[in-house]
Amino acid sequence: MAETHSAAAADDSADVVARLKLRMIEHCLPLWSSEGWDQTAGGFIDRLDPDGRADTQAPRRVFVQARQIYCYAKAAQMGWYPDGRAIALKGLEHLLAKAKAPDGKPGFVHTLNPDGSVLDPLRDSYDHAFVLLALASVHALERDAQLRAEIDALCHFVDTQLRSPHGGVHEGLPVSLPRRQNPHMHLFESMIAAFDATHDLVFQNRAGDFFALFLANLYDKQRQVLGEYFEEDFSKIEPVSIEPGHQAEWTWLLKGFERITGCPTGRYRGELLASALRYRDEATGCLVDEGDANGNIRRQTRRLWPQTEIAKAWIAQAEAGEAGAADEARAALARLERHYLSHPVTGGWYDQFDREGNSLVATIPASSFYHVLCAVTEAEQVLG
Repeated sequence: MAETHSAAAADDSADVVARLKLRMIEHCLPLWSSEGWDQTAGGFIDRLDPDGRADTQAPRRVFVQARQIYCYAKAAQMGWYPDGRAIALKGLEHLLAKAKAPDGKPGFVHTLNPDGSVLDPLRDSYDHAFVLLALASVHALERDAQLRAEIDALCHFVDTQLRSPHGGVHEGLPVSLPRRQNPHMHLFESMIAAFDATHDLVFQNRAGDFFALFLANLYDKQRQVLGEYFEEDFSKIEPVSIEPGHQAEWTWLLKGFERITGCPTGRYRGELLASALRYRDEATGCLVDEGDANGNIRRQTRRLWPQTEIAKAWIAQAEAGEAGAADEARAALARLERHYLSHPVTGGWYDQFDREGNSLVATIPASSFYHVLCAVTEAEQVLG
């Protein structure tokens, strides 16, 4: 199906934040807590069919379980959804019961079968970043000692089992290559969230470790781009792959790090945002999926999540007082609404388009909810 341009007030971004907040409250949060929750086996559904019905046979990725917990905890924290706290808690209970050390080994498994049994026992660093985010988000609501113990146990696992002698973390256990910046980015995010939830300086310091890794290994200061893939010693894999969505996501995260530490990040935020904006689809203004280090587009496809991240990057710059950034953020949110959220299933979305605007993914993946909800909550808090 080709993407639709029929959203109300397609070019009007003035009240887009209010519209998206209403969409979250009235459609997305109810949909993903009802159809998106397995009433029989427990746990969140990984994806919906094109008609909005649960795909009950799809494997359950652990990072998706964690992301959905985050969404409902965040919605509860914002005062958007009265049932959010209870949904987050039951999601976390299921996650801990089924995914944490079910084989007697420490850490969380990678994938579950629909019945809650283990499908893939891999210990994946990216997954653990989101489990930490989920724990921190619920702890921000509950201030519970057991939750804090779970946070500390997960961090201990990262420190003792996933830590690489070359810096940062391994991709997972068993160890594999190439190394990616992506797990490090989300561990950075989760440490910031853990500090916000606990006010414990240990998480500020842990976030500082990932900021140092960003400066030393992940960010190319000469070309002003963030690469995706690395050898074991963090040497770059050429040709360097650039995902513009991640340039934008780091822009937002660096503002969060500056907020909790006072460490200035404006230079890097400006460079990363400028880098991201080189990789745009001419017809829609949306970010494409991949480019090279010289600013050339390698993949013309465009997924949903980079559009939320460019909005968050502009929101971060608006929070920092950059002239025009608030208008750019609203325009990015309007593009998200117009191209991706105008789905026949209210509360659903399109995940990816080709360069002609044809939808490439028939299902509605739950994994995107985290990106959408985070962008809208950030917009509400900063843009109003």
